[in-house]
Amino acid sequence: MRMLISFAALFLSVALLQLSSGGVGPLDALTGLRSGFSPGEVGFLGSSHFFGFFIGCWWAPRLMGSVGHSRAYAAFTAMGAIGLAAHVIVTDPAYWALFRIASGVCVAGCYTVIEAWLQAKVTNETRGRAMGSYRIADMGASFVAQLMIGALADLETYIAYNILTILCCASLLPLVLTRATQPVTPKATRLRPALAWACSPLGVAAVVVAALSSASFRMVGPIYGQGVGLGAEQIGYFLAAYVAGGAIAQYPIGWLADKFDRRWVMIGLSVAAVASCATTVATSNEGTMAVLWAAAFFGLTTFPIYSVATAHAHDFATADQRVELSAALMFFYAVGAIAAPYTTSALIAGFGPAALFYFVAIGHIVLIIFGILRMRVRRAPEDRTRYVYAPRTSFVIGRLLGRSRDPDS
Repeated sequence: MRMLISFAALFLSVALLQLSSGGVGPLDALTGLRSGFSPGEVGFLGSSHFFGFFIGCWWAPRLMGSVGHSRAYAAFTAMGAIGLAAHVIVTDPAYWALFRIASGVCVAGCYTVIEAWLQAKVTNETRGRAMGSYRIADMGASFVAQLMIGALADLETYIAYNILTILCCASLLPLVLTRATQPVTPKATRLRPALAWACSPLGVAAVVVAALSSASFRMVGPIYGQGVGLGAEQIGYFLAAYVAGGAIAQYPIGWLADKFDRRWVMIGLSVAAVASCATTVATSNEGTMAVLWAAAFFGLTTFPIYSVATAHAHDFATADQRVELSAALMFFYAVGAIAAPYTTSALIAGFGPAALFYFVAIGHIVLIIFGILRMRVRRAPEDRTRYVYAPRTSFVIGRLLGRSRDPDS
């Protein structure tokens, strides 16, 4: 309990930040479509968010080194609030793309500060409980953010974006008002994408496919939902079902990944993901509940792939490579996430809503084939790291999770 109280300010900031950032993507999609944006323009907003996210991941450790944790967090929160509030000034996809870059920088920067603070404060005894609480705060707020979509979409545009702006600003208060001493700023992680490929080409491929699945669904899912006849509130449930499915999958998939060859686990998940894509398309005209269950099935099969891929890649890394490897894998995730929303939205514009899941299914089929080919190249390692849930949040997450992967920790 004492540990939870000491980290309460950080977890509250995470929850408020996730409520704000988790709501802006679907709200942009619904508001943009209502304002006459094309599906491709809406998808470009999602790609812009992840471009900003990549910038924030790279810039945040350097800004912390210059001005400290609290000031860096304040600067990133200000960027996010400006990006949200500016939506009501002009309704133009080009300007909104710039605003979404600002929100992406905000999300990555704020998570970098929070995770650097956590990493400096946790001990081997508190690491497991701290990460469990962090995961609950993050995923719980993400789930609630999706449920908010229906209510926000029914409000006047300026009121909806003002609410998200208020939540973004509110996330600043717990962290900057905490009486805890700011930790020493960690050295910025070197970004070495080649390290990830050298350790595990299959891990890199799986991370990219995980990005294609997640970024496409979360940023373009509202276009699909509207295309199959869902209302704003139902689209919120649709996205929340995906998050719930992904959260439920973490423990059983983690157990499987620690017990069996992780390559077979990834291949099995991809086979199931193809089945979930087919199920989603097949049930698109079967009523709202069928669509929601299909979304939960999709989250169940696609959400854990990133964590399994990172665990597999870390099996081939040395202890002193883990931090840089985590950052390199995040780099490839960001690349896939930048490309996915615009690509899938353009496909929807040309071939209809089902094209979203055809695209994701093709990505998983390629991963299945590549996984089988890689299994013929080398054997699974005898000594493996422990499976841990790996958030896609910042380049410094590797420091926070590093010792958690040690089987003896």
